[in-house]
Amino acid sequence: MQIYVVKEGDTLARIADIFSVDAEEVAYANQILFPYRLAVGQALLIPEQNQAQEKRIAHVNGYAYPYIRNEVLMETLPYLTDISVFSYGFTTSGDLVPPQTDDSRMIQEAWNHQVTPFLVLTPFDQTGMFNNYLISAITNDQTAQQNLIDQMFAIMEEKGFAGIDIDFEYILPQDRVAYANFVANVRAQAAPKGYPVSVALAPKTSANQKGVLYEGKDYKLLGAAADSVLLMTYEWGYTYGPPMAVAPINKVREVVEYAVTEIPTEKIDLGIPNYGYDWTLPFVQGTSKARTIGNVEAVEIAIENNAQIQFDQTAMSPFFRYEKDGEQHEVWFEDVRSIREKFHLIEEYGLRGMGYWQIMKLFRANWLLLADTFEIVRR
Repeated sequence: MQIYVVKEGDTLARIADIFSVDAEEVAYANQILFPYRLAVGQALLIPEQNQAQEKRIAHVNGYAYPYIRNEVLMETLPYLTDISVFSYGFTTSGDLVPPQTDDSRMIQEAWNHQVTPFLVLTPFDQTGMFNNYLISAITNDQTAQQNLIDQMFAIMEEKGFAGIDIDFEYILPQDRVAYANFVANVRAQAAPKGYPVSVALAPKTSANQKGVLYEGKDYKLLGAAADSVLLMTYEWGYTYGPPMAVAPINKVREVVEYAVTEIPTEKIDLGIPNYGYDWTLPFVQGTSKARTIGNVEAVEIAIENNAQIQFDQTAMSPFFRYEKDGEQHEVWFEDVRSIREKFHLIEEYGLRGMGYWQIMKLFRANWLLLADTFEIVRR
């Protein structure tokens, strides 16, 4: 497939004529609704009928909440290897806490599409925030830890889960080894049951990187403890930070370059964000808060406000600015150009595949580009 960047005066019909394809197919691939308005600078995926080509096999994961809209779930599942159900919590005594929304439909639909459902384990407290006290309790208390593992396996068998994803964040530095040992313990008990174990890793660029997100995550220990890892290579641009790309490719590359020195490449999945942010300007640290938006929604905002989409050649990410109700805005998001750069990085370093946070909003062009680039592996 090719990518075309919209120019001044372009129409959907004219672009379709250039590539000798059906305009309706271009509209469908890029989720363009009638009357088919376009933004200057918008990147379009052109669905052409190419000759069969050899594709690299890749593992594809997507995170989703159990309340995902059914139409989004059904269209996305054909492009996934596994789906991570977000999320199950636990108490300090190791009692498992299920998500508030029943996940049975999601698990059944996954199996219907030959997609492996993973139980995601998170140390969320009652406010829905990561709690490092819970992490300390479960990683240092063997009785509570075994209780959690037993309850987790029981619910997996009952509901039909076939894998475990451990997503602990803000781990205290003193719990670094205990946490890795916890992951190894889960894997040792999961392996005889045929359950693979993955672990999410904050985006480090060195072993001694400072910060509450990084010091408790030991790439080497966790890479050895788990069957696979997800590099959470996103959130450089985030809700409370200044406007910038969510996953600038130059920063993502730095994380990958470090990760492959500590973890076998066949265990590494690259994290890919399926969202963007809309900031109100001027940005004020401690006060400003960006609004989370979908990638298709970002383009719609540009069209509504007659904004021209630009592309940062360092971050390899699209962005634009606009004014509404007397306020200036800056938007960063993902398009097929930025996604293609991440696919190239996966191929360049021979990584296992990718994991999307998250698949709650449909980004059809991404999935079509993925299927055109990789052969999706099934268990």
